[in-house]
Amino acid sequence: LLVSKDLGKHLLEVEDLLQKHGLLEADISAQTERVQALNAAALKFSELEGYQPCDPQIICNRVNHVQTCLEELEELAAKRRKELEDSRQLWTFFQEMEEAEAWIREKEKILAAKTCGRDLSSVVTLTNKHKTMLGELGNRRALLHQTMKKGEKILAKKHLGSVGIQEKMREVCLRWKKLEEVTGLHQQRLEDALNFFQFSAETDDLVAWLQDTYRIVSSDDFGHDDYSTQALLRKHRAVVEEVEKHRASVLSLRKQLALLAPDHRQGVDVQIRVVEVEQLYGEVAEVAVLRTQWLQDALAVYRMFSEVHACEVWVDEKEQWLEKMEVPEELDEVEVVQHRFESLDQEMNSVMGRILDVNQVVQQLVDGGHPSSDEVRSCQDHLNSRWNRVVELVEDKKVQLSSVLKIQNFLLEC
Repeated sequence: LLVSKDLGKHLLEVEDLLQKHGLLEADISAQTERVQALNAAALKFSELEGYQPCDPQIICNRVNHVQTCLEELEELAAKRRKELEDSRQLWTFFQEMEEAEAWIREKEKILAAKTCGRDLSSVVTLTNKHKTMLGELGNRRALLHQTMKKGEKILAKKHLGSVGIQEKMREVCLRWKKLEEVTGLHQQRLEDALNFFQFSAETDDLVAWLQDTYRIVSSDDFGHDDYSTQALLRKHRAVVEEVEKHRASVLSLRKQLALLAPDHRQGVDVQIRVVEVEQLYGEVAEVAVLRTQWLQDALAVYRMFSEVHACEVWVDEKEQWLEKMEVPEELDEVEVVQHRFESLDQEMNSVMGRILDVNQVVQQLVDGGHPSSDEVRSCQDHLNSRWNRVVELVEDKKVQLSSVLKIQNFLLEC
């Protein structure tokens, strides 16, 4: 049993042989105690004095022979155990290498069948799965490294069955290297796809924002009075600020496109998409500028109407007063009226300044091609005619007052 050359042809068989050898070693250990007891008893016969049933030398020789046989048996058992353990180490190495190869084949099939997704969500999911696989790859790499060290130790011992170890190690190393290359390429493809779909998603978000903003800045609501137009203008200025903030995002699209993988950036659709975004942004910015001018013009019109209304209220009041006023003939009353006209002159100077401002605003609106130019011009003409009427009435009343004063002064001198 101990000189058998059967060291097993696979790991399970070696484990079975080691188990049987363990039983044999236990049996040898038990017999060792028995042999030692028998030898001790036998040696007592060689030490007897007087009558000796057997030659002491024969007894000693017999004891030594049995002890030598036992020691040889123990040596054979130790040698057999070492050979079996070496065989187990060898077959353990081959089994671990086979498991590594099977794992590599499995991952190669998975990588060969993997796609890079069709949208951002699927790419993110695949990327997370790939990260999990990279963790498995790291763990398997550490195990393979340990197995390689076992193979190097077996080679160092120059085991009889270690002929195919070097070839197996080289073969698995090549497959592992190829797997890492394929894994790296797939990771790069996933990163390229992720960058592309992120770029596409950001572009879509930008287009949606520009379309919404275009609807806002192209609105034909310019308010119905001074207050509402001012509110719209404040909101519009906030929109214009947002449009300006998005300018950098639009300008960076081509830089982002240049950073994409060639397969993605050279696509006609994505290049057209970038051009469309740039054109849409240009339209939004242009219409935003126009709406700013339109709102400012509307505000100017409403303010002009408000100013015209205030001036006309004053004109109505003074026109009615002048038309009803009768120039007194008494000197004291004339002087009172004259003082009133002095105050009126100051008011008229103030109102004239406001009317001149109205005329200036009207001219700017007309020159700028405002759509309400005719209405504004009509309002201006009406105000100016009313103003001229008041001026004529004032001048007429002043002439009358002057005549009365001259008569009263003549009478006083007389």
